[in-house]
Amino acid sequence: MTTRIIAIETPSLGDRTYLAHDGEVAFVVDPQRDIDRVLDAAAAAGVRITHVFETHIHNDYVTGGYALAQETGALYHVNADDAVSFERTPIRDGDVVEVSPELRVRAMHTPGHTFTHLSYVLEGAEPAVFSGGSLLFGSTGRPDLLGENHTHDLARHQYSSARRLAAELSDETRVMPTHGFGSFCAATSAGEDATASTIGQERLINPVLSQDEEDFVADTLAGLDAYPAYYVHMGPANAAGPAAADLSEPERADKEQLRHRLEQGEWLVDLRNRTAFAAGHVPGTFNFGLDGQFSTYLGWLIPWGTPVTLLGESREQVAEAQRELVRIGIDRPAAAATGRPAEWTDAPLATLTTATFADLVQVRHHRSVTILDVRRAGEWRTAHVDGAVHVPIHDIVTRMDDLPEGEIWVHCASGYRASIAASLIAATGRRVVAVDDDFDRSARVAGLAVVPETQPAPA
Repeated sequence: MTTRIIAIETPSLGDRTYLAHDGEVAFVVDPQRDIDRVLDAAAAAGVRITHVFETHIHNDYVTGGYALAQETGALYHVNADDAVSFERTPIRDGDVVEVSPELRVRAMHTPGHTFTHLSYVLEGAEPAVFSGGSLLFGSTGRPDLLGENHTHDLARHQYSSARRLAAELSDETRVMPTHGFGSFCAATSAGEDATASTIGQERLINPVLSQDEEDFVADTLAGLDAYPAYYVHMGPANAAGPAAADLSEPERADKEQLRHRLEQGEWLVDLRNRTAFAAGHVPGTFNFGLDGQFSTYLGWLIPWGTPVTLLGESREQVAEAQRELVRIGIDRPAAAATGRPAEWTDAPLATLTTATFADLVQVRHHRSVTILDVRRAGEWRTAHVDGAVHVPIHDIVTRMDDLPEGEIWVHCASGYRASIAASLIAATGRRVVAVDDDFDRSARVAGLAVVPETQPAPA
């Protein structure tokens, strides 16, 4: 029987889980925390999960591997050299696991993303390599997540590992990375729109397989940008063997409870899209819409451990947000409320002014305003509005007091991050406008002077 490989996507984190089966038994590579998706995929295929493989101790999400193995009775393969506090089936470079006669999996040590990273080669007539955070589509996994002291060495390891994969595997071997689909675990954004690749294709397009080592290391290190702050909590959680996610409904909060939570400094997060939020919201609430990288940015900005209350249009919207949060270790919302903002407060609703880059040009003819760019440093260096203040969105909470007095017009690349930042700024009582517009398409056309970085960004 032909081997079938099912990719289970997690677009909000830019990751993939894989279920491979022969029609009877299956193995899983790098499962996310919400293992019900994997169990449903196995049930739909009519197969039994007997083995679970981790490519590495993940830094961008809480694994579901331990919980899945406990639920199914599968063997849980984790590198023998990883320091974990749970029982696992240790595996090392060169070990071969016979999942079934059709599913023969060989471990390859491919350090670079971490020191103990493993790739798993599915051998046979239709070979594939589950490359985790090693060889990605057109890129590699970033080498800096274990700290600055290890970054340079890991970049060199990443180069050697990619070269080993290309040398030992055939051109038709399918490449099955965990990261690289918008994930902050990728060293660069190259190839993030690709949906499939092979070793042969990577030889043609991936810089790690065409550059010499010194150029690759230099370019990789130069291209690294900030990564989400919550990553620091993921490794320890994964080394401890995380339990299955609790996706039961959170406590329902009425108006009085919501007011009390706001007064206590808790985060009340409005899940609606930025247009709905701008039209009317509870004063003091923050807009992290589910139509973007919700969990990434909420996990990045929130002081870790702060209680979160979810405000959504429906129970389904709250449930989706809750699922996103358990993937990054925010296990239980403090409370939730659904419906319309008028049902969440007795106070007058607040609104958020939105505008375009063309509006910004017109306003600057009449009064002085601060242009606040909340994109990441790499985006700023490529091009930015002349005279803008640059505070990356991940610094906005800690640098709120650094923002100039007066009216602030905040923009990002498309409007999603601008709405987040504007909602945080508005909650402090400042006058703020969210630019809901496409920077690359509209800023120059509107007549704004867009320049590359020639000197350090203004504070």
